[in-house]
Amino acid sequence: MTFLEQLAEALPDGALVTDPDIVEGYRYDRTDWVQPGQPVGVAFATTTEHVAAAVKVAAAHRVPIVPRGAGSSLCGGASAIDGALVLCLERMDRILDIDPVDQMAVVEPGVINADLSTAVGDQGLFYPPDPASQTFCSIGGNVATNAGGLCCVKYGVTRDYVLGLEVVLADGTVIETGRRTIKGVAGYDLTQLLVGSEGTLGIVTRVRVRLRPAPSGASTMVAFFPTAAAAGDAVAAIARSGLQLSLLEIMDRATVGVVDDWKHMGLDRDAAALLLAQSDSPEPLRAEEVERAATLCDQAGASYTAFTSDPAEAEALLQARRLAGPAIERLGEAIWDDVGVPRSRVPELIARIEEVAERREVRVFTFGHAGDGNLHPLFSVPRGDEDARARTLEAFDEVVEIALELGGTITGEHGVGRIKRKFLAAEVGTANLEVQRTIKRALDPAGILNPGRAL
Repeated sequence: MTFLEQLAEALPDGALVTDPDIVEGYRYDRTDWVQPGQPVGVAFATTTEHVAAAVKVAAAHRVPIVPRGAGSSLCGGASAIDGALVLCLERMDRILDIDPVDQMAVVEPGVINADLSTAVGDQGLFYPPDPASQTFCSIGGNVATNAGGLCCVKYGVTRDYVLGLEVVLADGTVIETGRRTIKGVAGYDLTQLLVGSEGTLGIVTRVRVRLRPAPSGASTMVAFFPTAAAAGDAVAAIARSGLQLSLLEIMDRATVGVVDDWKHMGLDRDAAALLLAQSDSPEPLRAEEVERAATLCDQAGASYTAFTSDPAEAEALLQARRLAGPAIERLGEAIWDDVGVPRSRVPELIARIEEVAERREVRVFTFGHAGDGNLHPLFSVPRGDEDARARTLEAFDEVVEIALELGGTITGEHGVGRIKRKFLAAEVGTANLEVQRTIKRALDPAGILNPGRAL
C-alpha cells in the first residue's frame, strides 16, 4: 500500500487532500520571497488522534512532515517541502477551557491569538502575548516561534505563558508536558524545550497557557522626532529610567508615511520617527509613567509629544503600529528581517540600518519593539526587479551581521526557519549547535519533522 493510500485509510474521509488547486494554497506561508516545494498532499487534522495517525504513517514511510497552522510564518517555517506532507492544524481551533480561579486556559493550536484574547477578556482576564499579526496568527504558531508582541517589554513572550503542552512526537507517540500547579520541578522542563522549536521536535496539539487579571485601563503616549537617532536616544533614556511601560514601539519616517498613505490617519509625515509608549499600571501611576516618558522624549529632542487615557484614541495610535507590516506588503515583495540588540544599542542599530539601505540602494522600513531592542527592518522590492532583489538580500544579510556585531540576536521572535539557518552557528557557537542537533536526533531520528528549519 502506498503512503497516500495508507494515510487516507488512517484518516477520516476528506481529511487528506491531493487536489493540486487546493494544495497550492497550502504551499506558501507569509514569507513570499521563499520558493516552497511541492508537497504530496495536505492532511487536515481535527483531533490529536488524527495528528498521531498521520505521523505514524509518515514515519513508517519516511515522509517528511511540515506542520502548519495559520501560515503566518515570516521565516519560511511553514512553507512546503518537495515530497512532504503538509499537516494542517487550522481546524483544531477550539478553546477547551478557561479557568478564572487558576488563571489558565487550554486551547488547540489553531486558535487565533486575538480570539483567545477576546474570550479570556470576557472573563476579566488577559493573555499578554500579542503579535502585530494577532488577528490572523495561531497559538500553535506562536508556540513554535516563541512569539512576542507589542506588550512584551513588560509582560514577556509566549514562553513565559505556556504552562504545558500536548505533543505528538516523531513516531506518533503522544506526551503531555508541564503541569497545572504554580510550582513544580519534577523532571526536565520539556515544555520550555519545545516552545520555540519551530515544529522540529514535535507537533503541538494542545496548549495550556497562563492568564493574568486584565488591566483596568491604560495611558498612551505618542512622540515624534526630527531624527531617528533622537528617537533611539529616547528609547535608551526610557530603558535607563526603570519605567514599567507595557508597550514601547517605534516606526521610522518611511513606515509612518506608508501607513498614512493607506489609512489617512493624519500622522506627522515630516518626522523622522514615531515612538509609542503605554502604561497599564493602576492609576495614578500609569498617568505618571507616560508623563515621565513624554518628558524623557522631550529631553531627547522630540518635536512633539502628547498622551491620552482615552481608549479610542489609544487604539487608533496602536492600529498605526499594527498596520505597518500590511501597509508595506502592499507595495511589492516584502522581505522581513527580525533582529534584536541590547536596548542601549538601539540608536546604533537604527543608524546602521539606514546606512546599509542607502549604500545598497534599497528601500527599507524600520519599526518594532523598541522597548526590548527587537526591530523589524522590512525591505520592499518592486515585483520582478531581480537586481533590486539581489541587493536587498545582501542588505538583509548585512543587517543580521550588524545585529550580531552589536551583541544581539539573529531573530527576536519570527524564528530561524529556512532563511537564517546559515547564521545560527555564529550566534550560538558550534558546540552549542551540536548539542541542539543531538537533541533533534534523539527526538526525531529519521529527521521527518519540519526538516531544513531552525537547525
